[in-house]
Amino acid sequence: MQSINSRNQYRVSNLSRRYGSWAIVTGASSGIGREMALRLAEAGLNLVLVARSQNVLEQMAVDWRDRYAIEVKVLAVDLSILSGNKIILDETKYLDIGLLVAAAGFGTSGAFLESPIEAEMEMLNVNCRSLLELTWHFGQSFIKRGNGGIVLMSSIVGFQGTPFAAHYAATKAYVQTLAEALYVELAPMGIDVIASAPGPTNSGFADRAGMKLGMALNPVDVAQATLDALGKKPTILPGFISKLLTYSLAFLPRWARVQIMGGVMRDMTRHQNG
Repeated sequence: MQSINSRNQYRVSNLSRRYGSWAIVTGASSGIGREMALRLAEAGLNLVLVARSQNVLEQMAVDWRDRYAIEVKVLAVDLSILSGNKIILDETKYLDIGLLVAAAGFGTSGAFLESPIEAEMEMLNVNCRSLLELTWHFGQSFIKRGNGGIVLMSSIVGFQGTPFAAHYAATKAYVQTLAEALYVELAPMGIDVIASAPGPTNSGFADRAGMKLGMALNPVDVAQATLDALGKKPTILPGFISKLLTYSLAFLPRWARVQIMGGVMRDMTRHQNG
């Protein structure tokens, strides 16, 4: 028990020492985003919680202020619209944010041409456009303060084209390559960047995407593994499932990986056809 407590104390002191007093977490109301925010609250960081569900965020804020003696600011915004980021930037301009966790995102699945274009554009805005703007803005702030951290949520489907989740996989490929490059580019400026690329996770994502999961990760395991790896590597594959699914395909040609992932996604979305 003592060794576990010692490791937890190290995590707490390391996060607060490296990234200061404030962190911002998008997608904070559920799933991986919520677990990321909880880990940071336990570490004693003040939080800006961002999601659409104001009631959920407010309850989290009340609970965590009392439990962890931290400050919590709630921003109920929709990142699929252009004004969403403006609200965030306006409301945080006087806070010394040292860590950005961009966990907001959602997916679609099934045949690409059968998906409403409005849903695909919303996904593009949340998964890529909003993430890009927040990364750029807070990256500028981190340069001025001399350090900082950026967590971007990728996915194992972003390592190759994935039929029947074609556009979602493309958005995650965007996030993955952006994070890999920024890990190198921003390191000399004291800024840590990581792409977290989990496999299927029990986070509510599958329900919105219309997928049926078999084996799946727990959001708490994804969150903890990601924060533990921040500043140490450009990409983390949290959990055994993520590593198994990624490494088992690693030595195949890209066209073969695309075919295999298409077969997996076809099985996960077969129920959509009745």
